[in-house]
Amino acid sequence: MQSWSFFMVQTLVQVLCGTGFTFLMTTLGAAVVFCFRGAISDKLNCAFLGFASGVMMAAAVWSLLVPSIEQSGELKLLPWLPPAAGFALGGIFLHLADKILPWFQANGKGKEAGTKLLVLAVTLHNIPEGMAVGLAFALAGQHPQNPVYLASAMGLAIGIGIQNFPEGAAISLPVRQSGHSSGRAFLAGCLSGAVEPVAGILVFLTSAAVVPLMPWLLAFAAGAMVYVVADELIPQAQPDGSSNIGTIGVMAGFLVMMVLDVALG
Repeated sequence: MQSWSFFMVQTLVQVLCGTGFTFLMTTLGAAVVFCFRGAISDKLNCAFLGFASGVMMAAAVWSLLVPSIEQSGELKLLPWLPPAAGFALGGIFLHLADKILPWFQANGKGKEAGTKLLVLAVTLHNIPEGMAVGLAFALAGQHPQNPVYLASAMGLAIGIGIQNFPEGAAISLPVRQSGHSSGRAFLAGCLSGAVEPVAGILVFLTSAAVVPLMPWLLAFAAGAMVYVVADELIPQAQPDGSSNIGTIGVMAGFLVMMVLDVALG
């Protein structure tokens, strides 16, 4: 009994360290907002919004939809069903949030509502990432005699953490440009990543029940992110259609996140 309790505590500490690292990287990315004093120029703002769009789209594909497809196959489900259904439900959820919830409409349509949707979408995206890290360390704790499980969990945490750096910036910079202070924009970026340790602990405590839901949750988060990108970020990155700065930002953000996802996946 004492040995079992020791492994449980050890595994919990590993979950906290792994998800704590991913949260720290989100925080460091959000801190980029302090590098910009005063108002951000329109062209630079379009570039940032485009970059955020590219990051979100690449993360939706490689960090969420591809793992959803793979895990669906491992669970002997139709490989396309959970990804397709979860993706559609994620988009529907954000659409309803945009139309119904008064919190999003408090200041009308436009930048304010769009940034709130962005924060919600990235937060939803971070939940399954935290769950994935928590589950990986839970599996490592169940196989203490096999170091491969622990190495895999550590690699996953490091990979997600590095990916979280541009995501933190993709939150704080648009929030700052929407009119909030740098401190509040930084806080928004931090809070979007704070769900990862919480999700990691929850999945550690309920790992057996969560595994069958992971493909659906991953795809749900992907649908929510793509909805925000298409509905809010890209239109704001090209407000008058006379400049391709936003498009270049989308390409750059997508490229950076794709390389990180594939290289560290």
